[in-house]
Amino acid sequence: MIMGQAFARTKFGFLALVAALMAIGIALGAPQAAFAQGGDPAEVRAPDIAPASADVISPEPSTPARADEGPQAEGGYVPMAPTEGKGMPTAFETDALKSMTFQDQYSKDGEYALWMHDVILLPVITVISLFVLFLLLYTATRYRRKAHPVPSKTTHNALIEVIWTVVPVIILVIIAVPSITLLARQYETPPEDAITVKAVGYQWYWGYEYPDHDVEIVSNMLDREAALAAGEPDQLAVDNRMVVPVGVPLRIQTTAADVIHAFAVPALWFKQDAVPGRLNERMLVIDEPGVYYGQCSELCGSRHAYMPIAVEALPMDQFEAWVRSQGGTLPRERAAAEAAEAAAAASAADAEAGDDEAAETADAA
Repeated sequence: MIMGQAFARTKFGFLALVAALMAIGIALGAPQAAFAQGGDPAEVRAPDIAPASADVISPEPSTPARADEGPQAEGGYVPMAPTEGKGMPTAFETDALKSMTFQDQYSKDGEYALWMHDVILLPVITVISLFVLFLLLYTATRYRRKAHPVPSKTTHNALIEVIWTVVPVIILVIIAVPSITLLARQYETPPEDAITVKAVGYQWYWGYEYPDHDVEIVSNMLDREAALAAGEPDQLAVDNRMVVPVGVPLRIQTTAADVIHAFAVPALWFKQDAVPGRLNERMLVIDEPGVYYGQCSELCGSRHAYMPIAVEALPMDQFEAWVRSQGGTLPRERAAAEAAEAAAAASAADAEAGDDEAAETADAA
């Protein structure tokens, strides 16, 4: 009896000690967890994040001009104003049904994928779910103990076993055809003349390089006041968008400077990992001009949710105006300048050769 009481006291004492240690651990870990989450939410939302690399200097975020306000920008480029509901998420209060499905698609691959979801996958899933639910309800009702006091001793049914083997195979084959087609389309190689844009993920912002046009920009999230003043969605607007031409092949390359990020724009059906030390590449063709928003889709640190993506798709002439406004050059103009330089050098060489020949003739005379 005494030993039992001693054992009980020892057990309760051990449990109390464990509880005390857990409380101390939680108390010590709380400040660290708060620090890991960025501390004050107001600080987390601030877009002027110090760059991770000294080679790239992040500019101070500012409210960009829009097409319906302010004078025209240098070089004829005016940032495009976003269209409500296009290229951005839909709030539940605005349209409850649309907020629970995919965004409207503005690329051929996205249209095909959305068609596959709406016409093939969703009906198949619905039919299978309803059929399984019917079987469960029928079995629970038909073979309950009161209605079926003597249980069946049937162990095999060849016809049923063949059906539930063959039918799923047929369903999978039907789904596999468009699935493989979509995969092949998404891995199509960009043509040689595709415009190259290199998206580099940093903690926690994006850098965009245009090697064909000698342009490099840094993109940080705008704070709430600046975004709303510019007529853009909060936590998706940026100070410098990734500007690209519409209707032409784009070679989108992604990499990262520190940890794994992911470049994702839902309305363009585009998502590609940005991995340090690796250059991933995929083709993208945007069908319509517009502003399309996305976010980093790979957990990359405490401010992962605050490195949005804004892609501005413009007609080619406006894209070229943007390139000039950034101090870049156009490939055809650079090629023409190089050809003119080569022609001038060739003319100078011919003239020098002619002068040498004339001098030799004069010496011979």
